[in-house]
Amino acid sequence: MLSRVRIAVFVSGGGTNLQALLDAQTRGELPHGEIALVVSSQAGAYALERAKTANVPARTVPSSLIQQDFESAIEQLLAAYRIDVIVLAGFLSILSENFTKKWPRRILNVHPSLIPSFCGRGMYGLKVHEAALARGVKVTGATVHFVNEIPDGGEILLQKAVEIEPGDTPEVLQRRVMEQAEWQLLPRAAEIVCREIAEAEKEN
Repeated sequence: MLSRVRIAVFVSGGGTNLQALLDAQTRGELPHGEIALVVSSQAGAYALERAKTANVPARTVPSSLIQQDFESAIEQLLAAYRIDVIVLAGFLSILSENFTKKWPRRILNVHPSLIPSFCGRGMYGLKVHEAALARGVKVTGATVHFVNEIPDGGEILLQKAVEIEPGDTPEVLQRRVMEQAEWQLLPRAAEIVCREIAEAEKEN
């Protein structure tokens, strides 16, 4: 049997999407992939505790580093852990074109809206849900897409719509989008990409 495709999950905060991936792996929903590394841009991120609990190696590369040093340190980790796929799960640092072009169709990101709505540079976290409520849209959701040099600009892999309900606050909406869309889509997308890589390697 071929070895599993090795996944690195990049985080910056609480790591709820990381937890969704870890839980999916435990349930056997990532048969072609394994979470082999967690990289955090913040030393105190709770996501690091989630990785520790799951016995997944976790490393911090501070986002305060200049871009070139930041990405160089990440690349060294990816090489050391023989990573095949990167999943951005609440990772707040923008990766440069120089970095992303080395990983074509190998970097996934989850965004808490239906791209192309409420996305792009500066749109993350609660800001996305605040914008959706301010605009008065009736439906929002989440998108998993490949990452390229344009923030939220890569090819869309999966989307799921979530209803906006009367009286929603940004916090309530954020939670519903996580539960009904992000936590479902991200593991599914990771498995799709890992399966494609595994099958391509089998043919070679």
